[in-house]
Amino acid sequence: MMKSLLSLWLVCASLGVCSAQTHVAGSSGSSAAGNPVFPGRYADPEGAIFGDRYWIFPTCSEPFDEQVSFDAFSSPDLVTWTRHERIIDTAEVKWARRAMWAPAILKKGRKYYFFFGANDIHRDGEGGIGVAVAKRPQGPYKDLLGKPLIDRIINGAQPIDQFVFRDQDGTCYLYYGGWRHCNVGKLRDDFTGFVPFEDGSLFREVTPEDYVEGPFLFIRDGRYYFMWSEGDWGADNYRVAYAIADNPLGPFKRIGVVLQSDPAIGTGAGHHSVIFEPRSGRYYCVYHRHPVGSTDPNDRVVCIDEMHFDEQGRILPIVITNEGVAANPLRR
Repeated sequence: MMKSLLSLWLVCASLGVCSAQTHVAGSSGSSAAGNPVFPGRYADPEGAIFGDRYWIFPTCSEPFDEQVSFDAFSSPDLVTWTRHERIIDTAEVKWARRAMWAPAILKKGRKYYFFFGANDIHRDGEGGIGVAVAKRPQGPYKDLLGKPLIDRIINGAQPIDQFVFRDQDGTCYLYYGGWRHCNVGKLRDDFTGFVPFEDGSLFREVTPEDYVEGPFLFIRDGRYYFMWSEGDWGADNYRVAYAIADNPLGPFKRIGVVLQSDPAIGTGAGHHSVIFEPRSGRYYCVYHRHPVGSTDPNDRVVCIDEMHFDEQGRILPIVITNEGVAANPLRR
């Protein structure tokens, strides 16, 4: 019997249908998710909806030499979460040796494209931004290029903290940058490179006032909301600010801070993403923060709180909570 079970497992593994999944938090009967939404040290969460599940793709928040793989989490309702372990790691990405972080994901056709930073690049050619591809959101992902998509420091922007945005006309833009500079480039249809702008350049700098890292963009009522993180990622002053523009290239004029620490709840709230659930019309801010009293910069946890707008369309200050958001089951 044991031999038969082992043989079945090996067949499943070879077909890619066995994956490490763990139910990690909550239950579908709970009224609220609670923050953090799942246990473990995670940061830089990229939120998305694929089919009938919410997804979060975070950084595994460890020292750089140990931060060499990614997990993913999925939920039918924002309350019950399943962990999908090690969807990609440095064994697959041969050019990456340390510090894989800040994933971004986009579905195109029947494939999922997973963008990530690696190696904490400080000089051209040391690492940069990579892209991997899979047939399912939980992977397994395969390195698309066998090398970085961006491996140079352009306009002073460290190639990290990438975000991919698909505009209404189908054009896909990649926003990225650390060291207080943000670039944008138009991706090729196959995500293997970039389409030049009218002036022949591959990247434009779109850095708003006080930008540090962690760009994110979404459309609401025909306007482009550009968001980013400010301050020091390991300190209490880490926070999120935003701008509104009438096109994806800006200019992005800073309006103000919308997410920040609450010493009674959590500190260093930042590097976020936004999930829009169209049936309910709700916007969710998915972000990381440090637990109260923590002094380890890597001690970060993923949280979700709701995001609201005023009558002029400006983002209201996001209230960070321990309760989190109410269950919102997806129905397709």
